Formats: sequence, C-alpha cells, structure tokens
Amino acid sequence: MSGQRERPGESVASEAPDCGGVATETEPAVPDPAAVIGRVPTRTSLGRELAAAARTRGLSSSVRDELVDISDAIAAIEIEAVDLDAARRRVAAANGEEERLKERVAALRGRVQARRETGAETDDALGELESAAAELSVAQSERVAAEQALRRARERAADARDARERRLELRDRLRNRRRDARRELAREVYPAFREALEAVPGGDPEDAGERLGGYAGPALVGSLAAVRLSWVERPVVLGTEAVAWIADRGGTAPESVVDAAVLRPCRKPGR
Repeated sequence: MSGQRERPGESVASEAPDCGGVATETEPAVPDPAAVIGRVPTRTSLGRELAAAARTRGLSSSVRDELVDISDAIAAIEIEAVDLDAARRRVAAANGEEERLKERVAALRGRVQARRETGAETDDALGELESAAAELSVAQSERVAAEQALRRARERAADARDARERRLELRDRLRNRRRDARRELAREVYPAFREALEAVPGGDPEDAGERLGGYAGPALVGSLAAVRLSWVERPVVLGTEAVAWIADRGGTAPESVVDAAVLRPCRKPGR
C-alpha cells in the first residue's frame, strides 16, 4: 500500500444516492464511495466497502498508475470491421464471369475456324471474337483484383482477431489488477475497521479476525463500521433495516454510530 494522497481530479464526491431506486453499478478501478457506502445496506461485499472507505481517506493503491496504463492501452486498440463474405462473393462472381467468357471465346474461335474452312465470310465472327476476348481480359483483371482484395481482407481479419485477443487479455488483466487494488486498500484500513466495530451496536472487534477476509460478524454491522471509518462529507442514507438494527440494540443515535450526517429511509407516498 502506497499510503499516498489522492492526486488532483482523483477524488469523488460522496453524495448519498437518490432514494428513488438502486443505481446501476459500473466497476471503476477503485469503488466510488457514493455508490458503495453512501447507502446502508450497501448490497455489496465488505472488501468493496473498505476499499471505498479507504478512498474517502485519500488513499490510493500502488497499482493506480498501472491501471491507468492498461485502460489507455485498451482504449488505443482499434478493431477494423472486415467483410470477408463480400470479398469472397466478389472472387466467386469474378471467377464465374471469367469462366463464362472463356467458354464464349472458345465457341467463337470454333465458329471462325469453321467459316474459314468452308470459305464463308468471317468478318462478323471475328468482330464478335475480338469483343469477347476484350471482355475476357477485363474479367481476368477483375478476378486478379478480387483475389488480391480477398488476400488483404484475410490479413486485416487476422489482425482484427489478434487485436480482439489482445483487448480481451488486457481486460482480464485490468479486472485482476482492479481486484488487487481493492484488496490492497481494504487491507490498509482493516485495523480502523476493527476499531470501528466497537462503536456499532452488535459489533465486536473480535469478529474481524486478524486479517481481511476473516470477518465473521453480521454483514449489516460490517457495513455500518465501514461507513464509520470513512471520511464522508455528505449524509449517508440509512435504510429501514439499518435504522431498526440500531434502534433494537440500545437506541443509539444513528449519527453517532456512523459518525456522519444521516438521511432516514424514503417512504412511499401515502405511507
């Protein structure tokens, strides 16, 4: 863990989510505190909660620069759309036209030869032969061009496959390094989490164990402790489950439990 402070532009506002519904979560390198611990229950893992809490305390992981580099590398990959079927159809059509004209030229040559053997006039037949031979030459050129285009298309398709594989590898690497970053941040604040459990009704520092992954207490208690150790500036939305948990265990003010301003649950109209 580097323990360094956030870089300019790296911090994220911790405004509590709107009570109108649950926002769709996208997975950033390090969780956005507002999306993760701006509301309790959080409906996510303790590791993500603690990583988000670390983020509010100005901490960043040692792999932050690597995450930026990987993301930039993914964004830089351009994959060309290659229509191999169209290139193949062009070759097939060119081959078909060439074969048709070859047969026509052969037939016209036979006609010219036959007229010569009988002493008949050949001007018209020779004219048709010359015209067909010229068409055949054009068709042969088109067939060569179509085959070359298909070769280039196959090369581009191979490059596109390589680029897709590279992008998939980078995405897997990014996913793994994001996980490493979250784990690193969560480990950094785990001692603070253990202390925060003592202030949460129903919480016990012994439930935390010695290291990340050892927590054996109620998930709701873990979430409240994660919020408590965070340096949040905006109110935290406490759902009915969280409010009831605190009230049923001594009636301590929720604000005192999470050490932050609190918004009570939104109620449906008419309730």
